[in-house]
Amino acid sequence: MSTPVLATVSTAASSAAPAQTQSIAPLREFVTALSRLLDQQPTEAEILSRAGALLSALVARDDWLPAECAQPHPEHFQQFLLHADSGERFSIVSFVWGPGQRTPIHDHTTWGLIGMLRGAEYSQPFKLDAQGKPQPDGPAIRLEPGAVEHVSPRVGDIHRVHNAFDDRTSISIHVYGGNIGGIHRSVYTEDGERKPFVSGYSNTHLPNLWDRSKDTPAS
Repeated sequence: MSTPVLATVSTAASSAAPAQTQSIAPLREFVTALSRLLDQQPTEAEILSRAGALLSALVARDDWLPAECAQPHPEHFQQFLLHADSGERFSIVSFVWGPGQRTPIHDHTTWGLIGMLRGAEYSQPFKLDAQGKPQPDGPAIRLEPGAVEHVSPRVGDIHRVHNAFDDRTSISIHVYGGNIGGIHRSVYTEDGERKPFVSGYSNTHLPNLWDRSKDTPAS
């Protein structure tokens, strides 16, 4: 399997240490805006475009993610559920990557958006060849803070992700078109074996989006 060239997606957002958490209000506003968008029953292309813009605005600042949803594990990456729509139309997950951690090659079976909040990560797209073996599909993409990438069965759903750093934690915010922790999906070995899995989540308690006591009063 050849080594692909790297492409970089970056914005002006800083990769420095996060500011102290001020308020979870930006996440609450994102949930409200995304719910309203999905109420309009948009096409998938419209979702990827318009929800992608909403996610880009969310990850453009790094002062809202609760500390308990930003904790790495020394042995594997973490998936903290931030919010799940009551109708399971979407879920929002904080992926926390310890130094050097990575996923296997896997799919999602639904649309997804990945917004880089802190650090950086590489996403290598794959497609299956005639024998069902995953082959690199274009260059690996390096996501920098503020950048947003998407996946979907229609535009490319199989990839492998890893922390770009071997000495620090990276965090990305993922949004999926369903309850991703309960969806039956697959991982793929390089020899073409396909293994089913359901990811679940790393947390048992959700952050409280609806406590407005820390919101900044309007001036």
